[in-house]
Amino acid sequence: MSAFIRAIHAARIVASLFLLAMCVIPADDATARISAAKPPLAIATSKAIAATPAALAPPARFFSINRILAEHDRRAGISDAPTSISLNRDTVDVDRTPTTTSQSDEPFGLVTFRAPEGLLWAKWRGVEAEIEHEAETLAQCRDEPESCTSPAALRFLAMVEEARSKTGHDKLDTVNRRVNGAIRYTSDFEQHGVADLWSAPLATFTSGRGDCEDYAIAKYALLREAGVAVEDLRLLLVRDTSIRQDHAVLAVREDGRWAILDNRWTIVPESSEVRHLMPLFALDHQGVRLFATPYEARIPHESEIDVAPATSENAGAGIGRGGLPLFL
Repeated sequence: MSAFIRAIHAARIVASLFLLAMCVIPADDATARISAAKPPLAIATSKAIAATPAALAPPARFFSINRILAEHDRRAGISDAPTSISLNRDTVDVDRTPTTTSQSDEPFGLVTFRAPEGLLWAKWRGVEAEIEHEAETLAQCRDEPESCTSPAALRFLAMVEEARSKTGHDKLDTVNRRVNGAIRYTSDFEQHGVADLWSAPLATFTSGRGDCEDYAIAKYALLREAGVAVEDLRLLLVRDTSIRQDHAVLAVREDGRWAILDNRWTIVPESSEVRHLMPLFALDHQGVRLFATPYEARIPHESEIDVAPATSENAGAGIGRGGLPLFL
């Protein structure tokens, strides 16, 4: 009997082991099926999350467009890439151009593009119309000087003839000195009672007074009459960073280089020698163009907001930046 009981106990043990095996195997098989259903990335991610404490999990990272562009430039080996000026002073994203592009043939080697219609366009078109109107007076005085009733026109024509007799840099030096000597600097507030008014050459020579734009306009018209191609003339509105004021000068291309004619200087330097002048606008026979410069926020020129421009008095007397003598 005892042998029979022992046989029953043995059978129960075998059955229990068999049932235990049956319970374990399906569980392992289910785990295998679940793991097979997960993509490898999901498995790796779940394992990483499980293994990483919540306090040590890295925070989310965000990147601005400027940072992405800067990183792109760094990897491409581009440093200090020039950026196009934004017309909106609140805009922070700017267009970036690699420094590997060819240098522009505009003054200061910078690229220009058409400026939007606005106050500067209206002022420049008005001056061009006045210059065309004064051309009729100049033609009459040139043909019949004895009957000319405009001393300003005769003086202007005398400067034209003198300039025609010169060549190269001597022509530019002569025009710069003659116009600077013919006009006494006077602010528009003092002369006209307004913040900013641009005058044509004969109107300026008649009064004998004017501000920096009037000097530059007179030189522009005079050199055109003296035979300089309009493609080689640019009236520039600039920011003089040495005194933090706006200013106007004339740029003239001579032998492939741009010379700067300034009412404050008795010499005519090249644009590469006056790096403290930050060009903002170029005005010529094609209209108004905006300089593309390496600044994210463009400073508006005073002529855009009708504020009086820089004067030779507040620019300081004596020697200018870079050893350039000032014309007082």
